[in-house]
Amino acid sequence: MNQFDWAEDIEGAVTVSDTEGKILYMNRRSRETFSKQGASMVGQNMMPCHNERSQAIIRSMIEGNHSHCYTISKHGQRKLIFQTPWRQEGQVCGLVEFSFVLPDEMPHYDRG
Repeated sequence: MNQFDWAEDIEGAVTVSDTEGKILYMNRRSRETFSKQGASMVGQNMMPCHNERSQAIIRSMIEGNHSHCYTISKHGQRKLIFQTPWRQEGQVCGLVEFSFVLPDEMPHYDRG
């Protein structure tokens, strides 16, 4: 079993990169979302796929060790994008991005 087997078939896209932007892992949904015919982009650098603003956010997350979360609309679907550093022994080693389709009606609960 490899360290990413748990993510291969979940209901969202998971993409993992190193600190330089090289893609280390893409689950099935990520490959379907970002690649033609589901081909993997593992080993390629993601930075050229992003505009300058997005590249600055990526660098900021890696250098500042913080997360970034937002929603988008794409192909008639709302999606939650959560990007966060992954670490080993406290050191930032890269980023992981989770992308999940949000249902049209979604409950919200205040718990406190």
